[in-house]
Amino acid sequence: MLATPFLSKRSMAGEVINIQIGSSHPTNNIWVWAMQNGLQPEVDRLLIEAGGNYTINWRENYGGTLYKFKDTRAAVRDGIVDIGMVGTVWEGSAMPLQNVTYFTPFANSDHNLVIDIFDKLTDGLPELRNGWTDQNMVHLSSLVTDSYDVYSNFPINSVEDLRDRRLNAPGTSANWLTDTGCTPVDGALTTYYTDIQTGVSEGTLSFASGIHPTRVYEVAPYLTRVGLGSMYFGGIGINKTFFDGLPEEVQAAIREAGRVASRRHSEYVNERSTNAITEMVAAGLQVSELPKEEKAKWAQSLPNVSKPWLDANGPAAKTVLKAYFDELKAHGVTPVRDWASEA
Repeated sequence: MLATPFLSKRSMAGEVINIQIGSSHPTNNIWVWAMQNGLQPEVDRLLIEAGGNYTINWRENYGGTLYKFKDTRAAVRDGIVDIGMVGTVWEGSAMPLQNVTYFTPFANSDHNLVIDIFDKLTDGLPELRNGWTDQNMVHLSSLVTDSYDVYSNFPINSVEDLRDRRLNAPGTSANWLTDTGCTPVDGALTTYYTDIQTGVSEGTLSFASGIHPTRVYEVAPYLTRVGLGSMYFGGIGINKTFFDGLPEEVQAAIREAGRVASRRHSEYVNERSTNAITEMVAAGLQVSELPKEEKAKWAQSLPNVSKPWLDANGPAAKTVLKAYFDELKAHGVTPVRDWASEA
């Protein structure tokens, strides 16, 4: 008799499922925040709503406690964590099709739209979906940056003002400076401040939600909005072997919660980027808009930066490129340069 209330509580709680969840970055990062503040509570809510047959014991491993940023794919693929943030931007060889936005600058600056498009295309386009399943992962949510612009220690009023300058532009973003006369300098958010302060570079191509916390605006007090675009950075993924072994009710909750996490991520990027600009302007950042004709001049002066990516990845890359630009146009976006028409 004494045990009855205890047993009833255990029954009501449902079967407990342990899930290891983690990331290479802390939870205040724009790519991670929605995992802890969107995905996890939404899974819990949905399972309660479904009748409480299952509960999740979340084992959190945020902030790089298990692996670092270059190991995000391997960590989820190999089951070091069950769910994690996967930075496909660092996986140009293993998951190249996911990086289409980085090969199509001046396409679209609306990060909310990028999230919507990649949630849709990753579900419906086999080429993108297989990029995840071939790596033993299931895509749950899309992660993006706010729009890339130029932060510099000199004013920019025209493309010509970039000539003989040096800007941090790591990885693929170096292509965005081709034929401008500007020299790309490798680096990362963690190095930009020192690079600019010491004269290694004179600014960087970056986004507000990344620049603000690193205080780069102190050494690069000019922000020129050029609209290089919002970039699909990666996604929240779940180990496919683990996912396939879950009860259908739990699978459904995790998938639906993934979409909620996309929305929360979108809201968080909105909040962070808006507040970042406000606070940086208050601290002395000078913001200007590159004239429309100069944006077009920059975009059209670039060689076909998508071509090497297309050549390396074959017909599947062309399918992804076309699908992405079709979605942009369906949402009323007119890219400054239509890379799909050149494929």
